[in-house]
Amino acid sequence: MYITQFSLTNYRNYSRLTLDFTAGPVLLCGDNANGKTNLLEAINFLSTTRSVHARADQQLINWLTLKHDPLPFARVEAQVQSRRERFTLAVTIVREGDSLRKDIKLNGAKKRAMDVIGKLATVMFLPEDIELVTGSPSVRRRYLDRTLCQINPEYCRALSRYNQVLTRRNALLKELYKRNGSTDQLLYWDEQLVHDGAVIIVARHNAILELDAVARQRHRELSGGQENLRLQYAPSFDPHQRPRPNYQLPLLKEEMAAYATAAPPLKEVRQTFQAYLEQIRQEEINRGVTLIGPHRDDMHFLVDGIDLTLYGSRGQQRTAALSVKLAEINLMEQVTGDKPVLLLDDVMSELDASRRAHVLSVVSAVDQAILTTTDWNDYSPDFRQRARLLRVVRGQLEEVVI
Repeated sequence: MYITQFSLTNYRNYSRLTLDFTAGPVLLCGDNANGKTNLLEAINFLSTTRSVHARADQQLINWLTLKHDPLPFARVEAQVQSRRERFTLAVTIVREGDSLRKDIKLNGAKKRAMDVIGKLATVMFLPEDIELVTGSPSVRRRYLDRTLCQINPEYCRALSRYNQVLTRRNALLKELYKRNGSTDQLLYWDEQLVHDGAVIIVARHNAILELDAVARQRHRELSGGQENLRLQYAPSFDPHQRPRPNYQLPLLKEEMAAYATAAPPLKEVRQTFQAYLEQIRQEEINRGVTLIGPHRDDMHFLVDGIDLTLYGSRGQQRTAALSVKLAEINLMEQVTGDKPVLLLDDVMSELDASRRAHVLSVVSAVDQAILTTTDWNDYSPDFRQRARLLRVVRGQLEEVVI
């Protein structure tokens, strides 16, 4: 999969931009705060319909447009060639008074976000993605959701329904505590929570197993064979009903092997989820919140049995995050049949020569990669000869010939 044409209108610091692409690597070079990351963000925005940086879509609209235009808007559009088809994808954000409207079109026809997420598949790595290892469980859940929604529409629909049910169930729990109401009122919401929650749990469980298999190899190559990375799913309740490991101590090989198994059948997960809800029903009412379910999941990054979130060095954590992102490419291709567009933001600055060589070998294996740097010399002369080179200066791009 690769983008053949890409355009921005009033997006961040870009007033107007149109680029024609071919397959292969594209290297963007420029000083910080000139728009390199904004361009990668815009491509990923088409893929997920959400920004990785903005807290609100209005922040994506060029501020001069917000200040001066009566109907400010931002638009991102791409023509994409996949293995099976060529298509055009466009997202427009319009501010109308105090409200925002997001228009999404596929080949000119209006669509819901749910219908286009992952149509353009991307894998994006940013310097702050070290938070995938160092951050809170919510960061890792958000990562899993973004990844799985691109490749599994059923997961995305189940996630949307689950979050709606969770909000209503929590409100009911608070009401039951205040009024000492009948717990029978929870039966319907429990059924809905379990039905969609099990879909999320099984998908996350098996996706982490797939990521683990490839990330393990990526990490060994990036660490020069010195470290063994394992990914481990940590659901709020274990569908296999195994004892929870103590991540304060190094895990034994037997403990890690015990968790490297596929998820139980969906029916069995639903039954286990239901049983746990019944066990803790009174505690949930007392606290007014749903205490178990995929909204409380986590995942662990283990190197030689040690949890990197608790004990890893910054270099180990960054390498582990990069390993998982590179493994994501294989997961997406395995499910969709297309290699995703790879977006790498300033990935080389903290890597030594051997790690850089490994990353470039992955870049060469995808149909299209768009990379950013502040220094052309972060990339070898051979790579610069093969790549299309663009200099970025204040939201303007110019071709560079070496």
